[in-house]
Amino acid sequence: MNLSKEKYITSTCIISQQAIYKNDTLLYQNTGTASEFLVAAYRHFEVQYPKFFKMDNLCKAGFLAAEILLKDTSVTNYPLPEVGVVLANSNSSLDTDIKYFETTKDFASPALFVYTLPNIVIGEICIRHHLKGENAFFITETFDIPFIQQYVSNLFNNNILQACICGWVELLKDEYKTVLFLVENIAAEPALPFTNENIYKTYKVDNG
Repeated sequence: MNLSKEKYITSTCIISQQAIYKNDTLLYQNTGTASEFLVAAYRHFEVQYPKFFKMDNLCKAGFLAAEILLKDTSVTNYPLPEVGVVLANSNSSLDTDIKYFETTKDFASPALFVYTLPNIVIGEICIRHHLKGENAFFITETFDIPFIQQYVSNLFNNNILQACICGWVELLKDEYKTVLFLVENIAAEPALPFTNENIYKTYKVDNG
């Protein structure tokens, strides 16, 4: 039987408009292009993962947000097949698609071709954190909060997941916004019920 279960937002991270927030608190600000900002933030937070520099900008944004989101959390206490990732954006991998197309005029870049699917960002997050649960990447015109909330809730209600990273990872040229939520079935400070209203409040923290 599919029974509704309690679900909580236990951590949030926003990367947008040259700033990074965790749990609605501003952690970092800088200037520069999207690429410059993401590399500077990676170094600021002293992340140790050399493959980061090979990623496209969409993956860098999602990867860095997940690093900050999961820091000081207990997500590894769950069975790894029961920790999932559900993301969405509106432009798919278009930022890299354009760059890859430009290289085909001379010599098509295999390094860029690897990133011409939006769900590669999920793969990078899962590899880094050894996650093996349900994952999906959706393309929607805007951040469809009711859809994501319902989709993730169904995974919990059907005993598929006990924890999930979900949210919005958008980047095209120097316009970018990543909003990630860690959702768990156990309340832990600062926990909020996993509702449309609470998702929306976090999404609008940067007024973007």
